Amino acid sequence: SVQEFLGLSDEESQYVELRLRLAEGLKKTRNARGLTQTEVAKTVGSSQSRVAKMESGDATVSVDLLVRSLLRMGASTRDIGRMLSGRSRTA
Repeated sequence: SVQEFLGLSDEESQYVELRLRLAEGLKKTRNARGLTQTEVAKTVGSSQSRVAKMESGDATVSVDLLVRSLLRMGASTRDIGRMLSGRSRTA
């Protein structure tokens, strides 16, 4: 498995999964709202390239930034909970 190949602990593997779910949730939320990465960047006070990194799950992006960006885009805590649980619905 990827976890074994990278030598990740169960906790590290779960953290990576959490980050990837938030990143995918951000992209789905943006697309559902018909927004460009540039429009999201303006909303969250960032750059288009940073939004692209957020959506790709780049390791330099903090979980805090992902969550704050989702909230600024109008996602509810319930929406974010669904993303984290893997039951994501388009926000």
